[in-house]
Amino acid sequence: MRLFEEAFEKCTMLDRQTVSDGMGGYKKQWVDGAMFEASIYKNNSLDAVVAEKQGVTEIYTVIVNKGIELDYHDVFRRVSDGLTYRVTSNIKDNETPQRASFQIGQVTAERWDLPSD
Repeated sequence: MRLFEEAFEKCTMLDRQTVSDGMGGYKKQWVDGAMFEASIYKNNSLDAVVAEKQGVTEIYTVIVNKGIELDYHDVFRRVSDGLTYRVTSNIKDNETPQRASFQIGQVTAERWDLPSD
């Protein structure tokens, strides 16, 4: 096991589905999707701290094994504490080259509370 893999935690993708409300209409709800593992750590740079003080949400870096597709605005939950995150970048912009000895991808994410519908 590589060092960065020791920091991996179980996560669950959250999928938004449209379901009948039983009265001829519909509602949207969040349901658990695929499980994956990721290393999630908070961006504590000076810029991020200043932005948080100005009302910007907390910013995180998320590292996953290459092949895990995290798309812009995907939502997932960390199993250990139930916190939810929304992806704010494109994983294809930050993956290791094919010849690297470890194959990972990285995205940024924000702490995000599921909207109540």
